[in-house]
This record gives sequence, C-alpha cells and structure tokens, in this order.
Amino acid sequence: MTNKQNESGQLNTITNKYTRRIFNNTFLLRFPIIVILIAHSVGGMFNGGITDFGNLYLNEVGFAPFGIILAWAIKLSHLAAAICLLTNKYVKLAGWITIFIFIMGIIMVHFQEGWFVVGGGRNGVEFNFLLIFTIFYIMYPNLFLKQIANR
Repeated sequence: MTNKQNESGQLNTITNKYTRRIFNNTFLLRFPIIVILIAHSVGGMFNGGITDFGNLYLNEVGFAPFGIILAWAIKLSHLAAAICLLTNKYVKLAGWITIFIFIMGIIMVHFQEGWFVVGGGRNGVEFNFLLIFTIFYIMYPNLFLKQIANR
C-alpha cells in the first residue's frame, strides 16, 4: 500500500482508514500497555524466565506437569495481545484473556504480598489493578458516554 496523495494533498482513503483505526482516542493508553506486555513476555523468552516460571512456580503450585506449557501460553498471549492492541483489532478478545491472566496473577501471587509493588511493600496488587482497568477502558472507551446518552 502506498501513501500517495491526491490533488488536495490528502493521503488516500485506505491509508486514512488504517491510520484512524490505529491512532484513535485510545492510542495513548494502548501504547504503554503494548510496551509493558512485550517487555514482560519477550524478556523471559530469552533469559529462561518462562521456563523458571513454569518449573519453579506453576509446577509447584499444582499445574505439574503442564507448568512450562502454561507459562509459555501466558507469555505468548501477552505478545498476541500486544499485537492486537497495536493493530487495534480483536482488542476485546485479547483484553478479556489478558484481564483473566492478571486476575489469576493477583489471586495466586500478588494478593498475599499486599497492595504496594514498591515502597510500602513488594510485588503487590497495585500494578495489575491499574493494568486491568486500563485494558478495560481500552476495550470499552465509550461505555459511560453511551449510558449517559441513553438517559
């Protein structure tokens, strides 16, 4: 696809369609979530973190012998969600899967550590809490506007 301009200097309609879909009103929230999901998944793919997470945590808490497979599924889902958020396609599907994973992370790991990630504690709930609500907003950016308009 080319970015040819017409006589008035505007980009062609196809390019504008994709640009509007990707750079819409949720882009400033989608971009940091994309970065976080990629950083959280890709690093473990190359430093053994996913294998350790599968063997040393998931297998130990009852997912044996599927811990490594589950760990890879989680991290690959983060990568897929980042791609969905980048292209702004299948956002609700990717969002609900990611939110489920974050909620399970809160239940299994973070809740017992308390609220704070740093400062008043370590490894707490607050970061996942923020991610869940941010992803939910990205999935439904006009939820409350629609409810107000219907009154």
